[in-house]
Amino acid sequence: MEDIYQHGYIEEQLETGRGEMLSSPTNFSEQVVESFPSDISTGIYYGWACVGNGDVHKMVLSIGWNPFYKNIKKSVETHIIHTFKEDFYGEILSIVIIGYIRPEKNFDSLEALISAIQEDIEEAKRQLDLPEHLKLKEDNFFRLPEGKIMNNH
Repeated sequence: MEDIYQHGYIEEQLETGRGEMLSSPTNFSEQVVESFPSDISTGIYYGWACVGNGDVHKMVLSIGWNPFYKNIKKSVETHIIHTFKEDFYGEILSIVIIGYIRPEKNFDSLEALISAIQEDIEEAKRQLDLPEHLKLKEDNFFRLPEGKIMNNH
């Protein structure tokens, strides 16, 4: 898989209870979702994420329809593996997707979904600690031009 680089504004997500599962779930706008490669498979991916000009953190990313929540539009939801002090809706999110974890699937319960997400996070952490993936954390892609600096992160 070739690495995918993407910038976009963070939108508020629908109230689904997903915020309880992970520290920082974020959604890209529909326009950003449509700009992803058309041949990218739905599923769960891992990589690096940065809000504004803040620190770069590990992330897990879901591309698809989130069948458990019966979404009718394809979404790209980034779960930054870090706890932030406040929300950051309207800020610029920069991500690099570098690997694939598993296909998208439905779950019988919220508990099963949460368990799968926790396993995805652990797999992402293992992969992102590999030397070939750690170097991408320092990529200049994550440095936004002046005037786009995010506060307090």
